[in-house]
Amino acid sequence: MDRKQFCVNLLVQPSRGLVDEKFIVMVQNIRCGFQLTVHALHHCEDGHTWEAFGHYTANTTGTVNISEDPSLGGTYAGAEPMGLLWSLRPAPGSNQRLRLRKVNVQTPMEVTISVYQGYQTEGFMDQVPLASVVVERWYMAPGVRRIPITEGGLTATLFLPSGPGPFPGLLDLWGGGGKLVEYRAALLASHGFASLALDYLTPKITMETGKIADNQYFETAYRVLEQHPQVLSSRIAMMGLSFGTSITLKMAAYSQVIKLRCAVCISGSHVQPIDGSVEQMMTYFNENAEKICINEENQIWRDVLLPIPTDPTLKVDVGRLQCPLLLVVGEDDQMWPAYESAQDIREMMESAGNSHLLTVLSYPNTGHLIEPPYIPHARASAFRSVSTREKIMALWGGETVAHSRAQEDAWRKTLVFLRENLSGGTNPGAALFSHL
Repeated sequence: MDRKQFCVNLLVQPSRGLVDEKFIVMVQNIRCGFQLTVHALHHCEDGHTWEAFGHYTANTTGTVNISEDPSLGGTYAGAEPMGLLWSLRPAPGSNQRLRLRKVNVQTPMEVTISVYQGYQTEGFMDQVPLASVVVERWYMAPGVRRIPITEGGLTATLFLPSGPGPFPGLLDLWGGGGKLVEYRAALLASHGFASLALDYLTPKITMETGKIADNQYFETAYRVLEQHPQVLSSRIAMMGLSFGTSITLKMAAYSQVIKLRCAVCISGSHVQPIDGSVEQMMTYFNENAEKICINEENQIWRDVLLPIPTDPTLKVDVGRLQCPLLLVVGEDDQMWPAYESAQDIREMMESAGNSHLLTVLSYPNTGHLIEPPYIPHARASAFRSVSTREKIMALWGGETVAHSRAQEDAWRKTLVFLRENLSGGTNPGAALFSHL
């Protein structure tokens, strides 16, 4: 293409938005049949670089519309409006064992979208693009407030939506990697929920006692939400991922303090010593982890399904639940038998007569890390458990396209579920076991 004759126009709308918001990418002012590569580049906070790209051919009007036109190759194929985000992968020269996670939610995730002549697959940094646009993707919407919480010995961050409130509340728990993970809570606040991200495993939170957080720790977090003047005290939910699901189910079933309006459990299990502390629960899971295979690439690999125990002392009695429960599971989860656990939970609740409170979203070819939309799928990544401190390559499972579809669908349905149950809706949940 002669640059003197053509001035390629690259349009991205909106160029500034939430991470779960779709954008439109259009390339204009090119000749019919012109071959080009649309490339996305992201420099993450740890200094590594991520990229995604698709190959396109201009239509008769000299235009490429990413939302409608198929990618003919690259990191994704077909008409994929958000393929430039969910197919991001570590660029050559970066650590290939990464998982993309936002640390500082007060700054945007910046993605440079560029257009290159021809079908390119490498060497993008050595070329001059025909056009480029920087896109901002935010977890915090304008007006969302971030408030560090240390009250009651907590290590937590409260995110309050824009406006005077009061707002429905949500306690957000991540898994066995520990640390204070804020990006999901920040995004939930952007959708109207006062969300408390809680660190409950990192050693610094228990320096005074020298022990891992006990049940009282979670009850203290609940009370902080319940008593906050901008939180609706009778409309509080819990959301857990992985080990956070185990905690959520236990608190929902047995706590005399935590009275939930609803609960969301992602990629976890009800199997645990129900009378055990958090530390004993972690020990139990570590002992059972020895039954999981390690493949030739030093990845955890659930070669054989761990059986759901019949011993009632090793399962949360979900028949005790009195609030709507949403289970989100991937059928290719290689870390937990989450799909099998969901089936057992459904059977237990049917026997107890409270299955009307249960909604299960089950997704084929989907792995363990079911996150908000357009976060790149990581089938495997480096992982260090808080309990063992051993660093391994964890095999999470899932196929990129199916997993990405599941994340988008599950997030949309999770927001609907939360709104229905935290905003005074009359539907307490539906007995459902749906497949995408």
